[in-house]
Amino acid sequence: MLAVEILGFEKTYAAGFWRKKRKVGLRPLHLDVNQGEVFGFLGPNGAGKTTTLKLLMGLISPTAGSARIFGRHWREPQVRSRIGFLPEQPYFYDHLTPIELLNYYGALSGMSRDDLRARIPKLLERVGLADQGTVQLRKFSKGMLQRVGIAQAVIHDPELVFLDEPMSGLDPLGRREVREFIESLNAEGKTVFFSTHILSDAEALCDRVAVMNKGELRGVGVVAELVSQKSGRVEIVWQGKDAIPAVQALHAECHVAGETVRASIPESQLYAALDALRRQQARLIAVNPVGGSLENYFLQKLGVPAEAEQ
Repeated sequence: MLAVEILGFEKTYAAGFWRKKRKVGLRPLHLDVNQGEVFGFLGPNGAGKTTTLKLLMGLISPTAGSARIFGRHWREPQVRSRIGFLPEQPYFYDHLTPIELLNYYGALSGMSRDDLRARIPKLLERVGLADQGTVQLRKFSKGMLQRVGIAQAVIHDPELVFLDEPMSGLDPLGRREVREFIESLNAEGKTVFFSTHILSDAEALCDRVAVMNKGELRGVGVVAELVSQKSGRVEIVWQGKDAIPAVQALHAECHVAGETVRASIPESQLYAALDALRRQQARLIAVNPVGGSLENYFLQKLGVPAEAEQ
């Protein structure tokens, strides 16, 4: 079953001093998200990611198009009760504590006091704020506020979670904790739809990704297939700088760190490179195939020339 079906969403804004110009924020978008998958919505700033999420949340109205969530019209109240949402820049009342905030959002979602009393401590522990439940939000860093935002998005245990840039403002440890949290949501059978421009997070988490640019869908791919594709290149690691010129002559890209050299070369030049290393008496450390990557797919769909990828 499909969790999300976007059926031709479009969004055009009035722009200019007299608001007579038309600015295209989102071109006709058709996109499906399967139930139970982690779906990554990728693109640079201004690509249309946040516009799409706001349309799905009903925060803005589409110029054209529609959507279905769990097979029903996306604006039905029964559908709303089954989804959670974290905006890119959430704003919460500064003088509330996390416990007060989650009680507030949980009550809005129809949860009982007993359910909230049991769920909130566990949820704060899951997002790394177990000891901060009674601290006012005005004392929180941006990263801590982001964790509170993730908690409010899932306080009512939704089946589908939309996260707009959930790693924003987090340090490496916080990003790892959020990744683990998303993985745990998926392990519970929930569908997670999140936008990001951090490709390493998307590659680690997502089943499938969609690439957006300038309001247009550029491609949809299965992450496992993208990263397993052969690139036609191999990486050679050795010690001995004297061999660098000979290997570079084989159209190699060399990176030096102390006495260790890494070179990416065309697969057809592998044996010639090994012969060059042997002649220079270099110490061979490793030979590894270079697989595909989400970054290569992303840049390809954005139309970045091959020279810029290297």
